[in-house]
Amino acid sequence: MRIGVDIGGTKIEALALDERGREVFRKRIATPRGDYAATIAAVSSLMKEIGEGSVGVGIPGALSPATGLVKNANSTWLIGKPLKPDLEAALGREVKIENDANCFALSEATDGAGKGAAVVFGVILGTGVGGGIVIDGKVVSGVNAIAGEWGHNPLPLPDESDLPLPACYCGRSGCIETYLSGPGLARDYERRTGERRSPEEIVSLGDQSLEKYAERLARSLAGVINVLDPDVIVLGGGMSNVARLYTEVPRLWSRYVFSDRVATRLAPPVHGDSSGVRGAAWLWEA
Repeated sequence: MRIGVDIGGTKIEALALDERGREVFRKRIATPRGDYAATIAAVSSLMKEIGEGSVGVGIPGALSPATGLVKNANSTWLIGKPLKPDLEAALGREVKIENDANCFALSEATDGAGKGAAVVFGVILGTGVGGGIVIDGKVVSGVNAIAGEWGHNPLPLPDESDLPLPACYCGRSGCIETYLSGPGLARDYERRTGERRSPEEIVSLGDQSLEKYAERLARSLAGVINVLDPDVIVLGGGMSNVARLYTEVPRLWSRYVFSDRVATRLAPPVHGDSSGVRGAAWLWEA
């Protein structure tokens, strides 16, 4: 079996696929937030339920090529920890670890919305904003293990309505994440109206903030198309459920793409919020 584990900020999900890629096990448990040792123990307990098989793990960060330790994780209790050797010691087998956005992209490229495409860019639009690149079925991690991290590029072509540039947790200001994450949408709405609403409420209202969100997403993805020129861009995360984005964003991004036409498809995920854990299982196929 190929086993995938997704270590998220609120949940740890485990899934097992048989030799045909069919799901034979799935379970979610609460993440022991702030407790590294308990996180290792939680993954180990799930593996005991599943049994033998190859193990791939998706994390909200990356392993530093310089140190082998976790970096850039919004689950901050993982930062600086030797997660790979600790998991391998606990599980008694080799473990492959990748950024969760890379796992999402791999899942959708393997048997999802990007199946058969040469170049797939997977986008996470949730509590944070991330991305993953898959070329010819292989995850591209990059020499610094940050390939696809478009969320911490500056928002392209900011206009008056984008100012002042919001501060980002990474220490910079005006990052794409500060505009296109769910909290970013809520913050923009509150700044404009003085009211606090959840991203879900704002989407249901069809408010002007959502129109601006689509335009900012178009600007941001146009930059990805100009650099990577992917066959398909697959959206994931909570904001991927906004149906109007799939028509409005391609209509808007043409003005920013350096081409006479844009053949890149914008698609919703086939596997929804389970795509990340499926991609972790597919790491052993990559």
